[in-house]
Amino acid sequence: MAMKIRLARGGSKKRPHYSIVAADSRMARDGRFLEKLGTYDPLLPKDNENRVKMDVERVKYWLSQGAQTTDRVARFLEAAGIVEKTVRSNPKAGEPGKAAVERAKARAEKAAAAVSAE
Repeated sequence: MAMKIRLARGGSKKRPHYSIVAADSRMARDGRFLEKLGTYDPLLPKDNENRVKMDVERVKYWLSQGAQTTDRVARFLEAAGIVEKTVRSNPKAGEPGKAAVERAKARAEKAAAAVSAE
């Protein structure tokens, strides 16, 4: 069975509240899970200690059993010092899209034409 430590969404519309759960990866996001390991409340300020709560011992147990974490949960575990920080590389994240490049090119041509007209 492929285990995941992931977030299960709760709360009402526009008021998210997440549970950190250990679940079979084939189950639905908010479906059946084996154990609730903690909570995450994104509406609280980032420096609030109640924003992320975890049962560290149980998380370590599931990791030792071979459970994989999702990206967001892995960031929580890195912040808590449970797992080592991994290097993430997304070199295209800061590059503008195709339409933005075309707009900038058109703007530059228009500016060059205005300068040469003077």
